[in-house]
Amino acid sequence: MVYRLTHRSSSGGDPVKRPSTRRRRLQRRTVAGLPTWFTLSNLLCGFLAIFFASRPYDVELPWQWTPLTMAATFIFLGMFFDTLDGRVARLTGQTSELGEQLDSMADMVAFGTAPAFISIELVGQLIGVGTPFFGSEKADTFFGRAVLVISGIYVACAALRLARFNIEAHRDPSGDHLSFRGMPSPAAAGTVASFVLLHQHFLAKREGDHWTVSTAAVAMVAIMLLVAVAMVSRLRYPHVANRYLRGKARFNTIKKIVIIAPLLVIWPQMSLAAAFAIYALSAPAIWTWKRLAAKPPPITHPTTSKTAPDESEEALG
Repeated sequence: MVYRLTHRSSSGGDPVKRPSTRRRRLQRRTVAGLPTWFTLSNLLCGFLAIFFASRPYDVELPWQWTPLTMAATFIFLGMFFDTLDGRVARLTGQTSELGEQLDSMADMVAFGTAPAFISIELVGQLIGVGTPFFGSEKADTFFGRAVLVISGIYVACAALRLARFNIEAHRDPSGDHLSFRGMPSPAAAGTVASFVLLHQHFLAKREGDHWTVSTAAVAMVAIMLLVAVAMVSRLRYPHVANRYLRGKARFNTIKKIVIIAPLLVIWPQMSLAAAFAIYALSAPAIWTWKRLAAKPPPITHPTTSKTAPDESEEALG
């Protein structure tokens, strides 16, 4: 380690050793690289989610997981890295425009393209999706076209959501960031991925002609369309991490975590799907409740003022 002798100690003893300027610059560069590594990890998680979703259904994987289970798991792992990169950048004071742009690109892959591709693969395994618009008459079905179009809508809405978030963050950089306008893209991707996990856990062993198979396919497409619309809406969604996990935690928050944590351990697939469904429906439910609870403005009748009769009318009368 290279040191420079800067000054002697106050007691007159040996000189105090401090790291050289070159060493401090190297430390700053190391710290500044951490958020970038987390962002790139998020990007790679999205890539791996697409990769595993494209594997054959009967491929052998650890823990007897299906490829779609592995793909959905990488979506959640990407959410973990996406939470870390921003927090580490703010804690170390190493935020930059490059990091913001890279974060948006990583989110587009992990939370925009990957969930849509996973949904297409899930529906294709359930009822079969050929080549819509360009395939043969047998492969070009109405439902196949709907799946492809709605998946494209989801990707487009995710891109619009990320672009709008960047603009709003630049307009109000000092905001409290306790809520989002529109459903955040990680939550939308988590909603899709959680229902994919739920299907792979409960319905993957069903026979192909069981009614739950077609129901799950239609439900998956409907969920993807609803969260796509929620991303570009003006509904206010709470920022869970900033609102409940930042600073000192309240007793009620700790109590809720203590109650929810065992459910995630005992029934992870059901608990994740329920949690993301509640979050996705929370903003529309609150908006509807406020609309119904709002008191209508009082009806004011125009007051008719009595005016003196016209002199011409009196003359005629």
